[in-house]
Amino acid sequence: MSKLNAGLVQTSLAEASIARLDQLEVFGSIASTNTHLLTQPAPAAGRFRVAIADHQTSGRGRHNRRWLSPPGSGLCLSLAYTFAAQREDLPALTLALGVGILGGLQSLDVGGISLKWPNDIVALDGKLGGVLTEVQSGIGAGVTVVTGIGLNIDLPDDLDFGLESDWALRSVDLKSIAADVPERELIAGALIGSMHVAMATFDAQGFDAFIESWQRHDWLRGKEITVDLLEQRITGIAAGVDADGALIIDTGEERTRVISGSIVVANLVDKA
Repeated sequence: MSKLNAGLVQTSLAEASIARLDQLEVFGSIASTNTHLLTQPAPAAGRFRVAIADHQTSGRGRHNRRWLSPPGSGLCLSLAYTFAAQREDLPALTLALGVGILGGLQSLDVGGISLKWPNDIVALDGKLGGVLTEVQSGIGAGVTVVTGIGLNIDLPDDLDFGLESDWALRSVDLKSIAADVPERELIAGALIGSMHVAMATFDAQGFDAFIESWQRHDWLRGKEITVDLLEQRITGIAAGVDADGALIIDTGEERTRVISGSIVVANLVDKA
């Protein structure tokens, strides 16, 4: 599969996004789009930069897990956005961006998508994509956040991805859930636009603007789960997210808030 056409990606963007875009870079192969943007100059407040790749050789997920992206199988896209001031609510940004990404895919008539706390895009009880948000170190009053998304588009049938997960039954691609898979340039443009809008909305309104949509698309809600923390395990029913993006677990005795941890889903049966 050939390198994406940067011109086609940019022409698919709305004028509001083009006006705020500092730079759009497209790579055939790169170690990591997130790592690349973390080394680049930070955009001015309210502006953003984008890096896209067909293939990553050192893609990363949460807890430094590898994100596998064989050439031609998916889309790796990162966006750097600068907030004018430091924020205490950044832990909820990943959830807000998940809502934005879901909206971008829905704009391409891709349905059947859910969100799994805190950073996974889900379809057919499998992992369609993942989100990784990192803060760029620097000086000044503001803060620059680099968010990467890895999205499966057309996975090889015979490839063992070795999912490092106790929640997903399989890796899923857009080819499996969409009648017609859009061109990758259109997918990239939709994701860039939706992520930029989500960043700007979060900048102005925080997670309040996203929590209702998150609750509607919460894949974990109502499922029995176990969360592995550093020094304990919590088992109960996933009961949505709190106003700050924390996961709520109903243990039967109390409702517990979790801000980080690895999740195991009980009784997940493959219906495919």
